[in-house]
Amino acid sequence: MDTRTLRIGIAGAGHFGRFHAQKVAASPRSVLVGIADRDPVRAALVAAETGTKPMAWLDLLAASEAIVVATPAAAHFVMASQALRAGKHVLIEKPLAATLAEADALSVLADQFGRVLQVGHLLRFTPEHAAIKLHMPRPIFIECIRIAPFKPRGTDVSVVLDLMIHDLDMVLALVNAELETVDAIGAPVASEFEDIANARLGFSNGCVAMITASRVSLRTERKMRLFAQDGYLNVDFAARSLMMIRRGGEGMPVPGVQGATMSQISWTEDDALTAEHAGFVASVLDGAPIRVDAAAGRRALAAALAVTDSMKAARARAEASGLIR
Repeated sequence: MDTRTLRIGIAGAGHFGRFHAQKVAASPRSVLVGIADRDPVRAALVAAETGTKPMAWLDLLAASEAIVVATPAAAHFVMASQALRAGKHVLIEKPLAATLAEADALSVLADQFGRVLQVGHLLRFTPEHAAIKLHMPRPIFIECIRIAPFKPRGTDVSVVLDLMIHDLDMVLALVNAELETVDAIGAPVASEFEDIANARLGFSNGCVAMITASRVSLRTERKMRLFAQDGYLNVDFAARSLMMIRRGGEGMPVPGVQGATMSQISWTEDDALTAEHAGFVASVLDGAPIRVDAAAGRRALAAALAVTDSMKAARARAEASGLIR
């Protein structure tokens, strides 16, 4: 039996840092070395909860073999680049970086030092993602809705980098084609950045994706609908269910639609963050493929920045026409 473990430190004791610390502490293949945060009180609280200790950043870096970067997005590049230069493997929360230049630099560092650099796009680790890829490998239209009530957490960036980037990464992973066009609009409502946004993405193979993200809604909804030439999928991430309608195959007949069948898949257990950590540790200790590597993180970031640029252009047109002030 392989008894090797990976010594992991957590950079950031906020909302996501706390969850990462819990997963590392519970993993039989990991040792939680400590937690570093610019707020020592918060670091101490999370450390006490997870059975470890708060540490200064440089001390944590020296004591760890791998680092989870769960700081605010603006600090991702600084923390991850320092960790990679110190020879540490890195699991970094999305987005990979603030700019494409920073993303490229991190990729170069990971290659230069031969370290694992994995990006925390959680949807890739859900059973829904695997089922979508299996049952609809060639979608021609995708619609994503990700809305939630307002929370102050995450408002250091727009809703595009906070929420929409999850679905951008998912769409990019499903559509095997280049992103050619982006048409987006958004508005700030409760923060200084856009809190609601809609984007239309056009791909070189003809696939179209419509993505809506909001953090100022009255309810929580996380759904994805996909169409292909021979079928339709409706995915509800909150309910952990997937419904399929297609021509032929097994399933219940669809009333009024000759030759079509309907079937449903559901999941009672789904801990994507545990799966994400298990994948990271397997990549480091076993040499397993990196599920979401720097190239994937860069593609998602590039799409998010393209959406952001399109929103800015749309706002400028609206201001010029007097539609908004």
